[in-house]
Amino acid sequence: MSDIKIPEGFVRNAVGHLVPVDQVREQDKLRDQVARELAEAAKALNLALKNFKQKSLADVADLISIAGERYGVQMGGKKGNVTIATYDGQFKVQRSYADRLTFTEEMEVAKVLVYDCIRAWSKGADGHLLAIVDRTFSPNRNGQIKTSDVLDLLRLEINDDNWKAAMQAVKDSILVTGSAVYIRVYERIGDSDNYKAIPLDLAVV
Repeated sequence: MSDIKIPEGFVRNAVGHLVPVDQVREQDKLRDQVARELAEAAKALNLALKNFKQKSLADVADLISIAGERYGVQMGGKKGNVTIATYDGQFKVQRSYADRLTFTEEMEVAKVLVYDCIRAWSKGADGHLLAIVDRTFSPNRNGQIKTSDVLDLLRLEINDDNWKAAMQAVKDSILVTGSAVYIRVYERIGDSDNYKAIPLDLAVV
């Protein structure tokens, strides 16, 4: 749509129709202006973040390579988690890898086993436990189960054979489909040993 030349004096609406500019309400023009300016600013920030991530990963990789050369070690293969810091300790940068997880059809078996455990323990007296488990296994808008919620179940220490069988089914259903790499930057809080993250997420700035 954006590649089509729009005649002078016209604008294109959301469904692709040409509309004379003088027929567009001032409020619509103002809304268009604000949305367009914010979208362009967002695209610029997105590109800046991409460039920052690429530079950060390259700089950390170079630092590791230089360290390897000093000891006559050829660095290669998948890179691991690394933390680097400024000499005065004011800032530190972490490069970390995390596996991308999904679940196989065995998760459906695990779900049944977990429900059986909860029903046996609650004896039908409390539906809240079932509601919590149901939320854990409920898919999101993309049809995916939230990985962190399921992994939280594995952290529970419950001495019950049926529960252990259910957790084994959960473990068997986990499939590693790849990995993601993250760059996180931290700044020391005053003279303490504590650090706070420098947010690179709109939700927390």
